[in-house]
Amino acid sequence: MAFARPFYRDGLLNRRDVVASGYTQAVYKLAGAGDEQMARIRDQLATMSRGWPVDQVRRIVAGAIDELIAPYVYAEALVLIEQHRAAGRDIVLVSSSGEEMVRPIARLVGADDVIATRMAIRDGRFTGEVDFYAAGESKAEAVRELATRNGYDLATCYAYSDSVSDVPLLSTVGYPTVVNADRGLRRVARERQWPLLAFRNPVPTPLTRIRYVLSRPPGGSLVPMAAIVTAGAAVTAAIWYARRRRPTARIEPAPQRPGA
Repeated sequence: MAFARPFYRDGLLNRRDVVASGYTQAVYKLAGAGDEQMARIRDQLATMSRGWPVDQVRRIVAGAIDELIAPYVYAEALVLIEQHRAAGRDIVLVSSSGEEMVRPIARLVGADDVIATRMAIRDGRFTGEVDFYAAGESKAEAVRELATRNGYDLATCYAYSDSVSDVPLLSTVGYPTVVNADRGLRRVARERQWPLLAFRNPVPTPLTRIRYVLSRPPGGSLVPMAAIVTAGAAVTAAIWYARRRRPTARIEPAPQRPGA
């Protein structure tokens, strides 16, 4: 939904597509995203994107990211990214959205790598087929493969998510945390005693103020962060922090002020 307007303006979406995407997003927000719902999102994404020129999609995303994505990035998220980076951890943005959308967002927030859905491409256009769908167990398997390649110890890694579809991913690491979670994930988090966090402070715009945000945590407090909200119909975003080399202590939340 974040990119529906520029995609419609550039002729990639018609009115029916926009309505269908809005309905899917509403169901996702209200009911969460189990396996069946994620499969429907995958199929809808593949059908809508069939025939789209890849270069046009990349151009639209690049031109709209400051306006349509930046306002959904939480200040708490950026602060914790900086904390993990200072501790020597790699940062990986993991999302079921298409790679063409996810990589610019990763650059926006300073992530080192990306795991995202890959659509099949032929002659510079999407074919309507999905080469890899980064959701559910497939997302967790991709993280395990990345950990093997890069020598990460998953028992010392952190994962953050907002969706019940990411339970396999969260279960893969030693330090799972849920943020702004859907109903299903809140239930699992309570059962497994995973930390539950809520973020409420979007980054001030324009993006030139991000450096200020990183140096001045909102409210004077620093808390572990979670998903970067991209507001897309097919998004199940998670940030994954991997410790590469030296042992480092887990970042614990600072004491909260009453009412914060």
